[in-house]
Amino acid sequence: MRLAELNWMEIEGYLKKDDRLMMVLGATEQHGYISIGADVKIPQSIADAASQQSGVLVAPPLNFGCSSYFTDYPGTMSLRVKTLVDVVEDIVRSVHHQGFKRLVIVNGHGGNKPAKVSLGDLVNELEGLKMSWYDWWEAPNVSAIAEKHGLHSYHASWIEAFPFVRTANMPQGEKRPFVTNRILSSSEVKDAIGDGVYGGPYQVDEAIMGEIFAAALKDVLFLLQFVD
Repeated sequence: MRLAELNWMEIEGYLKKDDRLMMVLGATEQHGYISIGADVKIPQSIADAASQQSGVLVAPPLNFGCSSYFTDYPGTMSLRVKTLVDVVEDIVRSVHHQGFKRLVIVNGHGGNKPAKVSLGDLVNELEGLKMSWYDWWEAPNVSAIAEKHGLHSYHASWIEAFPFVRTANMPQGEKRPFVTNRILSSSEVKDAIGDGVYGGPYQVDEAIMGEIFAAALKDVLFLLQFVD
């Protein structure tokens, strides 16, 4: 169930029996040949599937994240780190005030991780608040599937190329990985990686993607149990 599809009275009724909420954090940024909305669509799909099995509400996704390193690519829209931190904190404060005490954040974008650090302050401050943060693409169970198939994960590569975010011109084959410890400007990033893919296979068999999705879904369902 999506919170945005309910009226406030229905949400009030939900809160009388459950205080859990899933929050989806994403980004709008270049993903090579994949939709620029992939960082929203993927965690949203995982959260929706978890909601169907658990009945836990899914909050409207945050469609923008920190993507300063990709702003030379048309379509990328980036928040400053302090803006992201403030927005996520304000959302958590709002829903906590209303009675949502147990939150699972399903994150789709690595650039959003500064918000995770800041949320530690809220756990100390807001009474009864419990939170879990889930980065689906690097979760141990997901990584184990990649390893089983001899695959390495890179931005905009196979790991994010679910059928529902692929575009018509998805290439075959793979790309030599680009790795650096330097903090590059957006123009330097574009010069270095070109099409926006950081390396590895552009896409893999849909059966593997099904395994990846199932592992992420299982993880989120476990987190919703809030086992100490």
